[in-house]
Amino acid sequence: MNQNYIKTISFTVFALFAFAGNSVLCRLALGENLIDSASFTVIRLLSGIMILFLILILKNKAINKKNHIRTKGSWLAATMLFIYAICFSLGYIILDTGVGALILFASVQISMLIVNLIKGNKLHYSEWLGLIISFFGFIYLVLPTLMTPSISGIILMVLSGIAWAFYTLFGRESQDPLSDTAYNFLRTIPFLLIVLAFSFKYVHLTNQGILLAILSGAIASGLGYTIWYIALNGLSVSQAAVVQLSVPIIAAIGGVIFANEIITQRLVLSSLLVLGGILLMILGKKYLRK
Repeated sequence: MNQNYIKTISFTVFALFAFAGNSVLCRLALGENLIDSASFTVIRLLSGIMILFLILILKNKAINKKNHIRTKGSWLAATMLFIYAICFSLGYIILDTGVGALILFASVQISMLIVNLIKGNKLHYSEWLGLIISFFGFIYLVLPTLMTPSISGIILMVLSGIAWAFYTLFGRESQDPLSDTAYNFLRTIPFLLIVLAFSFKYVHLTNQGILLAILSGAIASGLGYTIWYIALNGLSVSQAAVVQLSVPIIAAIGGVIFANEIITQRLVLSSLLVLGGILLMILGKKYLRK
């Protein structure tokens, strides 16, 4: 097996576990009302800035700066990052978990696939089949929790999904994932100051909430997004879109392992459908064409 292929798989798996961890941390912090959504977003992004620049400084000391090409993200990518984070936090406290996940990931899928098709990249029939199977498995997982959502919650989660889709697409062109991610996080500071100005009188903090926001920002977001940018170099747009459907599955399995939740038939079947669809999406085109 090609070494770059192994690297892509390893980094993709790590990033997806980070995304799932982020989902769990957000659920614990916001679902239990341990912190308000604005403060969670601010602490989350500031924590990401600190850990990323600490790593960047250590990395700079270990390499020859003269021969190293560094990119520093963009304001557009940073804007997408901020929109994703703030809309996700606000939407999370309005919508039920299953509904929010469905709207978020559906928005990511549709946005990325539309951009891919506009660019003229047609999907092989095996990729369409893998996408449909995975999405069906995902809907089957969240189906019991679906309720009639609020319009404001829908809008927030759709915006969050679209913003994350474009942040992912920008990452496919990254030449220095660590530097790009660090500077994208840094550029969110002006937006965070605006959030603080409007939400200061509604601040609600607990020690647990602050700790969860720090873990979400420093580990699950900062490091997770950097690894995701690296993984994107080896994934097609359609592959990058569909593999993210595994995040709710990983989060649900994490609940079984760490929160003593019960393994259900629905979880097993949906996991098989999502993972089987992803496998077909990634390998089907290659082997069926042969």
